[in-house]
Amino acid sequence: MRKLRTIEMSRLSVEEFKEAPKLPLVVVLDNVRSLYNVGSVFRSGDAFRVESIYLCGITATPPNAEIHKTALGGEDSVDWKYFATTEEAVNQLKADGYFVYSIEQVEGSTKLQRLETGQGQRYAVVFGNEVKGVSQSVVDLCDGCLEIPQFGTKHSLNVSVTAGIVIWEFLKKMKNEK
Repeated sequence: MRKLRTIEMSRLSVEEFKEAPKLPLVVVLDNVRSLYNVGSVFRSGDAFRVESIYLCGITATPPNAEIHKTALGGEDSVDWKYFATTEEAVNQLKADGYFVYSIEQVEGSTKLQRLETGQGQRYAVVFGNEVKGVSQSVVDLCDGCLEIPQFGTKHSLNVSVTAGIVIWEFLKKMKNEK
């Protein structure tokens, strides 16, 4: 096997990315404090061509050198918006017809592998702060909660790892609907 060179991968330019069809999924970051996590979410958002990323509360926004260090330009390709509060972002998404999930461990959560998506439906997923998770007030506003099953001693995953897993699962489910 030979590793492919970047030029052989036929990647989109930023301009082509902006015009390309997107996964009907908005990623919402609820007070994520690490700029490296924010950048990593942008990079995953670019890889899976998400519609947009909403940055809320204390979550930092581009341009920022620390975000760029892990985003590697994803912050330039993926559309993003800033909201003073995550509640404001969720309310806007719901008014715009999105089905909003928080990614959190709650009573009655849906295990990620049991996620069912509907053709033509648009979704948003809310990822929480590295220590406190998604705030309860935001969980209360969401249409449902998704949980990634875990089998070790820790009760959570890093937010950027969680985002990659969840976005990938949405991509798999929604691509199979076509």
